[in-house]
Amino acid sequence: MKPLLLAPNPVQHFYRGGARIAALRGFTPTSDHQPEEWVAATVARFGEETTGLAVTEDGRLLRDLVEADPAAWLGAEPAAAPRPGPADTGVLVKLLDAGQRLPVHAHPDRAFAASHLDCPYGKTESWFVVDAEPGAAVHLGWTEDVDPAELAVRRDEQDSDWMLSRMHRVPVEPGDGILVPAGQVHAIGEGVFVVEVQEPTDFSILLEWSVTTSTREESHLGLGFERAMAAVSHEALKPADLASLRRRVDPGLTTGTLTPALPSLGDTFFRLDVLAPGAEQSEPVPAGFAAVVVLEGGGALVSEAGEVPVAGGDLVAVPAAYGAWSVRGPLHVLVARPGIGWPAALSQ
Repeated sequence: MKPLLLAPNPVQHFYRGGARIAALRGFTPTSDHQPEEWVAATVARFGEETTGLAVTEDGRLLRDLVEADPAAWLGAEPAAAPRPGPADTGVLVKLLDAGQRLPVHAHPDRAFAASHLDCPYGKTESWFVVDAEPGAAVHLGWTEDVDPAELAVRRDEQDSDWMLSRMHRVPVEPGDGILVPAGQVHAIGEGVFVVEVQEPTDFSILLEWSVTTSTREESHLGLGFERAMAAVSHEALKPADLASLRRRVDPGLTTGTLTPALPSLGDTFFRLDVLAPGAEQSEPVPAGFAAVVVLEGGGALVSEAGEVPVAGGDLVAVPAAYGAWSVRGPLHVLVARPGIGWPAALSQ
């Protein structure tokens, strides 16, 4: 079984953006509110049936292919282990191009999701910056402890200035990788284009909806804010802890070795590596499910099962049945995979 190229999959959303995704992928956007493309996604947007699901170039849903042959896509051992659903791959990848600052929000962790959302996954996520306008930044975590009662008041008043003034502002540039633990408040800034790797859910708690087309009632996962706010951290993210959530890879790096793009603290949730072998062939990527983003160049994915030509802008779903595989040629690719120990780690 060979990897499959994925058709364009832009997602209409409540915030602006998407021009750089369209340019990378080579399609014409139909609105200025298509800031995300979901990559190799077998889960849909929260509360919807199909929005976000990845489609192969020949028109098939990747979800259906994985469900029909999980051993081929995931490997025999993961396919035989308990998973939340028959098409679960353990990871969700997105292209995200922020045409405006995203709202301040947070995501539940696994314990909260298991108790309140009937799901073993929370939504720890990460950002690898592909492009950023000069002076662009993200916001992550409180700089000081916040009182839960006051935060609730500021949320209801939609006091953006109050919230942002108490969050770490983190300047970013291409090559920066940032881990965003569940519970931490965050917001990607305008002009930032990232590859986002996350747990395979769409659970978001919006503290700030007035800057978007969303509403208050769409902002608490149907739980009500009194319950949902228990998933949001009110404690300061200390500078040393913030530093541990960051990693940098030179965007011009030429390497045939799998080079982690994210801090190792996230390895049990998901992994993202850079491969850019130049004129050579990379080291093998171990067999298993992977979602590949080809940022630039031209060449091929190769294994004993054959080769698949790829070029800048391609998105690829790689099945475990392809075996160990390598990147050949002057390509710059990102390889996203499930976390170490998946899926057994879900029950630990």
